[in-house]
Amino acid sequence: MDNLEQVKKFSETINKVKEEISKDIVGQEDIVNNVIIAIISGGNVLLEGIPGVGKTRLVRTLGKVLNLPFSRIQFTPDLMPSDVTGTNIIEKDADGKMNMVFNRGPIFANLILADEINRATPKTQSAMLEVMQEHKVTVSNETYKMAEPFFVLATQNPIEQDGTYPLPEAQMDRFMFKLLMEFPTVKELKDIVTMTQITMDETANSVVDGATILEMRELAKSVPVIDDVLEYAMNLVSKTHPELPGTSNTAIKYIKHGVSPRAGQALITAAKVRALMNGNYNVSIEDIDALAYPVLRHRMKVNFNAINEHLSVDDVIRLLLKECKKD
Repeated sequence: MDNLEQVKKFSETINKVKEEISKDIVGQEDIVNNVIIAIISGGNVLLEGIPGVGKTRLVRTLGKVLNLPFSRIQFTPDLMPSDVTGTNIIEKDADGKMNMVFNRGPIFANLILADEINRATPKTQSAMLEVMQEHKVTVSNETYKMAEPFFVLATQNPIEQDGTYPLPEAQMDRFMFKLLMEFPTVKELKDIVTMTQITMDETANSVVDGATILEMRELAKSVPVIDDVLEYAMNLVSKTHPELPGTSNTAIKYIKHGVSPRAGQALITAAKVRALMNGNYNVSIEDIDALAYPVLRHRMKVNFNAINEHLSVDDVIRLLLKECKKD
């Protein structure tokens, strides 16, 4: 099969996946697109939104459409690391002999919903670091690998701050994207209520499986990135650092801390998948621009000037993109 046929098949498969997801999820097209990009890329997503906007339903529907095991972990202040990863227990075998057996935790699934992750203590949050980055868990000096594809979608409530533990920078950096789930429009609310009056269960059908997702991931890795596009993306990442020589005026004025090299990796990896989704076998500037917001918004810190001028992180990213275009 040549590249054009592979790209066409990739795009058609994604359209089928989105069509099935739309049976259970009303609106939220950007969220759905970016979550699919992250899953195929092998990244994780931090989803910020108020309760009741369909975060859990989205992951459950993805599990059905992609035919992958789904697990939900409700993060609370009393949750222990072993409640996430699992622990060793003593079991008696058929001969009456006592053996140490590893009892797997809920993290052992392909799709993980880490609900309200910022409610857990830093000790429990740290239990997610290794598994999110390296797709493996270490318990009592034994390492257990996750089944691929492995994807974590963590949620946090932007309003509720009491009893929460803000995610440290090291953990925020493990997320490929931070997505903002907005409140539905009046029309979307009507559609949601009408849909859930009929049934609360998901009605989407399976379209692909884990093996297909991994094949799509391999195809995405082969997508070429010309030097001009690569330089544009790396220039954008570099210009978030106010301390570097030749940086952007936006960074000097509005940014306190710039993004890590992982942002550059995430931009290119995700852009390759986005290009294929749109039926292209090369990464464009448009792909980089579209993904700049979800990739950068949780990795950079704005300073008091931005806050004083009522500029959000997304506003600052918009200014950075304008400056990069002028270079």
